Amino acid sequence: MKNLIAILAIALVLVSCHEESHTSHHQETSKLETTNPILVDTTVTREYVCQIHASKHIELRALEKGYLQDIFVDEGQKVSKGQRMFKIMPNIYEADLLKMKAEAEVVQIEYNNTKMLADQKVVSPNELALAKAQLDKAHAEVLLAETHLNFTNIQAPFSGIMDHLHVREGSLLDEGELLTTLSDNSKMWVYFNMPEVEYLDYMTTPDADKNKQVNLRLANGRIFGQEGRIETIEAEFNHETGNIEFRATFPNPNGILRHGETGNILMNSVLQNALIIPQKATFEVLDKVYVFVINAENKLEQRPITISHELPHLFVVKSGLTTSDKILIEGLRKVNNGDEIEEEFISPSVVYSDLDFHAE
Repeated sequence: MKNLIAILAIALVLVSCHEESHTSHHQETSKLETTNPILVDTTVTREYVCQIHASKHIELRALEKGYLQDIFVDEGQKVSKGQRMFKIMPNIYEADLLKMKAEAEVVQIEYNNTKMLADQKVVSPNELALAKAQLDKAHAEVLLAETHLNFTNIQAPFSGIMDHLHVREGSLLDEGELLTTLSDNSKMWVYFNMPEVEYLDYMTTPDADKNKQVNLRLANGRIFGQEGRIETIEAEFNHETGNIEFRATFPNPNGILRHGETGNILMNSVLQNALIIPQKATFEVLDKVYVFVINAENKLEQRPITISHELPHLFVVKSGLTTSDKILIEGLRKVNNGDEIEEEFISPSVVYSDLDFHAE
């Protein structure tokens, strides 16, 4: 009997210790961290998919018919303004020029004779004027023949890089046939589209500037070494997409950028008095973002919020919170709406410093 009483006493002690330990553990785990949203001036970066174009990008086409006699350049070659690139066989145009010059000499002789007779008042002034007109016409035909002959020599209209050759030596060319394309890559025009809402934000912010500075992220993820500036904004929105097109200009001294590349424009904007919270304090339900707000009774209230911008580890809140609200920042999956919790308030300065956040 004494042994039974002793066993029961030991069991009661063990159960009591287990309950105390469980209660203590429960109290420790139910003490959850909270903090306040804060107002700061900060910078947000928006990204826009972009197309990179050479500031000058043209097609070089044949201006005359004929056989392609010579090609003086190669694909991908840098050429200088005025450099010879192609030559069309000139025989026919040389012959036309000789013919026009000979005809002009005949007309010149006729004009000289008519002028001599007019000076002697043998012919009327009208006949002299007609002879002069014929002479002017002959000179114009000589000039036209010279122009056609010059068109057989195709030169670079500006310095740049040529693309593929679309013809080969000996090709029979038609007037207007494509020979190659030429790009001036010394500076690049970068086009990107901005939605209407963001366009309005851009135009109404204090730092809105036609020449606003932007950066370019290349396809390999690296930031291009030169800064660009916004130079133009299109006059109309695209009614199908709701976007408007911007153009930024980037210097390209090392020729890294080429016509037709893609990338992302990075545009920084200053936000004044932005209300920020940690991203870890939020959760989503059916595409809506919520936080747990702690009321005066230490009970949780599930509250929807609207996010305007995303920063590293942080959200900028457009609506739904104030700086006086206490929000839960840990254990969100362990609690439910209406739960009563024991909180441990953490100063916002501590919370946001741990997130490597730097205010402006």
